[in-house]
Amino acid sequence: MKIAFIIGTRPEIIKMSPLIDEVEQRGIDHVLIHTGQHYDYEMSQQFFTELELKKPHYNIGVGSGAHGKQTAIMIDGIEEVILSETPDIVLVEGDTNAVLAGALVAAKLHIPVGHVEAGLRSYDKTMPEEINRMMADVCTQLYFVPTETAAINLLFEGVSPKNIFVTGNTVVDACQRNLKIARKNPELQPKIGSGEKVLTLTLHRAENVDHPERLENIINSLLILEDLTIVFPVHPRTVKNLQEFGLLEKLEKAPHIKMIKPIGYLEFLLLISESQMVMTDSGGIQEEAITINVPCITLRYNTERPETVEAGGNILVGTDQQKIVSSVRTILKDKDLHQAMKDAPNPYGDGTASKKIVNIIQDLESKGQLKIEIPGSIMGNITTKLVKVAEDLTVSEFEKKYLGQTVKIVFSGEKTEFPRVDLNLKGKIVLLSTQKAIT
Repeated sequence: MKIAFIIGTRPEIIKMSPLIDEVEQRGIDHVLIHTGQHYDYEMSQQFFTELELKKPHYNIGVGSGAHGKQTAIMIDGIEEVILSETPDIVLVEGDTNAVLAGALVAAKLHIPVGHVEAGLRSYDKTMPEEINRMMADVCTQLYFVPTETAAINLLFEGVSPKNIFVTGNTVVDACQRNLKIARKNPELQPKIGSGEKVLTLTLHRAENVDHPERLENIINSLLILEDLTIVFPVHPRTVKNLQEFGLLEKLEKAPHIKMIKPIGYLEFLLLISESQMVMTDSGGIQEEAITINVPCITLRYNTERPETVEAGGNILVGTDQQKIVSSVRTILKDKDLHQAMKDAPNPYGDGTASKKIVNIIQDLESKGQLKIEIPGSIMGNITTKLVKVAEDLTVSEFEKKYLGQTVKIVFSGEKTEFPRVDLNLKGKIVLLSTQKAIT
């Protein structure tokens, strides 16, 4: 068996790193394809060195550019590599243009796509990432989802529960793996002083930094929060917009705000692990914060990581100045709230997602179920119906008793449940689907 990994950005490299480790430890043949979306040394090669990963076998070198052009170049380059390497499965992670391009190429070539972190939805189609994850999931055969919430999202989009695997999120594996690497490196020192109350800030999303009013609201909030040391690794594009909108000088004059150049991932991980809280508009940092027990304030009006909010470790504040300031000050003053946010249960698992994913792939491959087969029989229409189950049966027992019936979705009162094989159906309403072959 050969596995092809497709990566293109820092988050993909980070979250794929424990999976790559697991595959290498088991001696599974694999090929690592880097699209080169983060194309300079600081944003690409440095990560492979820092994270103790081997260099990619291929680098397509797409660089930056408009979404359409960038994706088209990726599709062309990935297709050439896939045709040459002929992998048995292609793994993509997350929601970047590389994920969309890789999933599309593999699906067209009838190679199974395994989407790591599938099923996330913000339901905001102004986000390019939302389009990427939805389209990639259309091309996917194996959905490795972080939570049951993500699994249920896919069920309502018509995905078969047989193809959905709740594994947890490899971000937990990655944080555990990479904090060990960071802490053993004496040269990595967080940009904070002893005893400081630190808020680490990241700000890069177009809907925030390209919008003068929203950006000004955020900056004014930071200026008011003088009882904190705010460490702000600033993205070059954010610096450009701050300067253009007349906000950069205000930040530079504020003694409690430390604007620094972007730092390496391992150093950043150490920084947030020693902070009082994190403020961000990033999706991945919401996951990292709850994984390393740091309260998170999210500068967005929606999130594809709602589990972090439901668990109590994350608060959405949008870009409303009053809400930003009051939320930060409340967390600082209320020690019980701060501790509760730190202690919020991690919805993304226990750090074994990579092992689970590779176990699933190997199991399916051993059973000959990894291939995409051309239909060999004429299939009838799929019919669906809602029924209330009176019998004391699990999902597995129900489907064995009533052959041809697939339990798609389970409703228990007002709650929607993922149809795990061991879920008891007695007294619950289920959505069933039936597809009969025509003989």
